[in-house]
Amino acid sequence: MILTKNEILKLIREKKIKIKPLTKNSIGPASIDLTLDNKIRIFTKENSYIEIKENTDYKKLTKIIDITKGYIIKSEELVLGITKEKITLPENICGWLNSRSRFARLGLMSHITAPFVCPGISNKQILEIYNAGNHPIRLIPNIKICQLVLQECKGFAKYQGKFKSQEL
Repeated sequence: MILTKNEILKLIREKKIKIKPLTKNSIGPASIDLTLDNKIRIFTKENSYIEIKENTDYKKLTKIIDITKGYIIKSEELVLGITKEKITLPENICGWLNSRSRFARLGLMSHITAPFVCPGISNKQILEIYNAGNHPIRLIPNIKICQLVLQECKGFAKYQGKFKSQEL
């Protein structure tokens, strides 16, 4: 069951869901808008290919840059961003990261894959940002770039995996 605005606000008041920082106008009818922080990871050109293995480390293939003044993401370019908001969910609520339609219509995919936000997490969310359009797009920090849809789980679980305390 997807949580609506009233349920989200109730769980925030009860401190079962924590989002820091949070502005009330970020909560829509059934989602929460999340903002892009001022740093992203761009892929370096050192590798002719990336081999997919369990221990492949994206941090060794990228570098962090500051985008305080913006960043032009080229057509067909992938960058990694991170939300300003730290999301803390109870063990019976999970979430899904989605692009906002206003930017999707321009070709910007704010989160292209791995959208699942596990129950019991407490971290910022990494965004796989991709320009699927024909024109370069300027990324600007502090823009509400994606939305988080919350869903009730049947049962309880807590994420304890590799990205438990993820950072950019």
